[in-house]
Amino acid sequence: MKFITRQPLWANILIGILLIIILVAVFILSLRSITQHGESMKVPSVVGENFTDARAMLEAMGFEVVVQDSVYQTKLPPLAIIKQIPDADATVKVNRTVYLTINRSEPPMVEMPNLLGYSYRNAEMVLKNMGLLIGDTSFKPDFAKNSILEQHFNGTAIHPGTQIRMGSSVSLILGDGVGNIEMIVPSLIGMTYADAERLLRANGLSLGAVVLDPGITDTLSAFIYKQNPERLRDDGIKLKIRPGQLMDVWLSSERPVINSEGDANQLEL
Repeated sequence: MKFITRQPLWANILIGILLIIILVAVFILSLRSITQHGESMKVPSVVGENFTDARAMLEAMGFEVVVQDSVYQTKLPPLAIIKQIPDADATVKVNRTVYLTINRSEPPMVEMPNLLGYSYRNAEMVLKNMGLLIGDTSFKPDFAKNSILEQHFNGTAIHPGTQIRMGSSVSLILGDGVGNIEMIVPSLIGMTYADAERLLRANGLSLGAVVLDPGITDTLSAFIYKQNPERLRDDGIKLKIRPGQLMDVWLSSERPVINSEGDANQLEL
């Protein structure tokens, strides 16, 4: 204190300024050393690697590692790295934090959707969007072709809303387009194409091949004079057909002569 009080005021001010300059210089030099200013390195690629191995490698290089998010992808092994920030080969300062997104070790639970009545293609899209897979597919008689009739998991029917792990396989039972209830083949002889089409559609049947006689300009108004399958066998036994099957027809511009058997155009079980 005596030394300071003995000095002129201007000298004390000069000494204070010098001390401040020295302290600032020391701080800047120490800050550069602490932050390792000017030292940088490239971030390695760890996408696809196991989390434990990736963390060990990054920490050995001086990076901090933080798990930012976890998702589930069926095609990747558990705890595989899906995404990293910064990206691979990015030049950053040492001690930089690397944020990782990893694949979950266990798939999450999702609710089983209601696929009944869906077409196979729509059901496939719904399952894919929910992270579920299509397992075995089988068919059973039903005139709704490729429509989902039942949904199964592990061999038993699974109800909509049931919790199921993402990545699970769901088996589907579809209609084969042919019903299991037989009916007498209808007689279409003498009917117009339009009337026959309405009759068949109302009973789960469809028109197959259509053969036109020369000169027909209006198909809907043309008359059916031949059909396949026929209503009767050669021995007079009535033939049967199932919903979903097709009937071929031959068309003429003139109405054919109808016999007593061919006049019965109502379906019989």
